[in-house]
Amino acid sequence: MKLNVATCLAGAALCLSLGACTKKTAVQTPPPPTVAPAPAAPTRAAAPAPAPAAQPKVVAKEQSRMPDAATKLQIQELLNKIQDAYFDFARHNLRPDAETALRANAKTLSEIISQYPDFRLTVEGYCDERGSDEFNMALGDARAKQAKDYLVSLGLPGGQLKTVSYGKEKQVCTEHDEDCWQKNRRAHLTQAQ
Repeated sequence: MKLNVATCLAGAALCLSLGACTKKTAVQTPPPPTVAPAPAAPTRAAAPAPAPAAQPKVVAKEQSRMPDAATKLQIQELLNKIQDAYFDFARHNLRPDAETALRANAKTLSEIISQYPDFRLTVEGYCDERGSDEFNMALGDARAKQAKDYLVSLGLPGGQLKTVSYGKEKQVCTEHDEDCWQKNRRAHLTQAQ
């Protein structure tokens, strides 16, 4: 029995060693037969293919950086609705009534002018006739800047707002009383020239 087991083991080892030593050869399959093309049937000369139709050039319309005349008119109508911001004597801080005046239609104005990055508005600062020219120029400038800062806080693009001071030039009222002086102490919003 021991002999049978030993014989079986020896035979298995021999089979494994012979199987490991055999060289595997790749089986090559013959290439498929080539088929000769059929002779072409005689045909009439074909008409030349039509030239492709010229494709129209699609030019992307760049949005204008400046509003057209109709939009400028719409902007002016909004500016006409925005009342001047009035100030107290020798002061440049905005009063509540000045904030209300500047806030009127500012959102709509902001939406329009932000579409036209080259379009500018001017915030003009004015003073009454009292005081020196230098003082009134500085005060008019401070009033214009205060109004501009408030408009920017409402959404108008600051880069599209410039300021200018007229001091006591360009008076809207020439009487020499408080009612008239009050009309001249103001900030006014216009389209830049």
